[in-house]
Amino acid sequence: MDTSQLNEALASSSYDKIADICDNLMLQAISPYFFSLFIGAAEGIEFQDEWPYAIHLLGHIYSNDINSARFLWKKIPAAIKEARPEVVAVWRIGQKLWTRDYVGVHEAIRGFSWSPEVQPFVSSFAGNATVPKESSLSSGLRLDVDQVNGAWVYICVLILLYISFSHHPSAELYKKRMFELLLSAYSTISTQDSACFLGMNENDAINYVLQQGWALDSASQMLTVKKQAVITEQKLDPSKLQRLTEYVFHLEH
Repeated sequence: MDTSQLNEALASSSYDKIADICDNLMLQAISPYFFSLFIGAAEGIEFQDEWPYAIHLLGHIYSNDINSARFLWKKIPAAIKEARPEVVAVWRIGQKLWTRDYVGVHEAIRGFSWSPEVQPFVSSFAGNATVPKESSLSSGLRLDVDQVNGAWVYICVLILLYISFSHHPSAELYKKRMFELLLSAYSTISTQDSACFLGMNENDAINYVLQQGWALDSASQMLTVKKQAVITEQKLDPSKLQRLTEYVFHLEH
């Protein structure tokens, strides 16, 4: 199987093309298998053992096509899921998106030590690098958090820890999607909640949204969302109007 197109897309960070490339390659790989069934040859689907399922799943997640990611996940053999923890880790991101646990997406991203092949892809989706799992600072923060009654605060502190270790300048696809979600769902939101959704510390989150025209009430630490004006242009096509006129005339006569 010629995977040069996939390799080139990964090398050039053309991640928006990955899903389609993988889907087409899979069709090419499966076709001989179905032909062998037709002629009565008993052969397994050998490509599955080497198939880049983690990359393929990420391609659908990156394209915001969670339905296709779910369908692909169901087709992956159980043996491969057991043997490749990275595939399971990628699908954990998809699960969080499917259940609309948007804050949990950040936790799923930083909760696995990604391979060199997958790491840039994940970073491009998240806009951040993976957090080192062990550190004296993280241990100290976890001890304090264990004393706090509130899962929301716990998640926010973990994200804050994540940001303290990562300042990756890559694309910010997921952050932009979360900002669009906040834009459509809120009129006002606290600085703490906005930081959790955007995967940033509070100061960075405030600066980010202020650049988008939001307003901050320093006393209450509440942000007022600036809705973007939606301009709808209705253009009348003279040719379509003419055809419609002729059609109505035909019906009446």
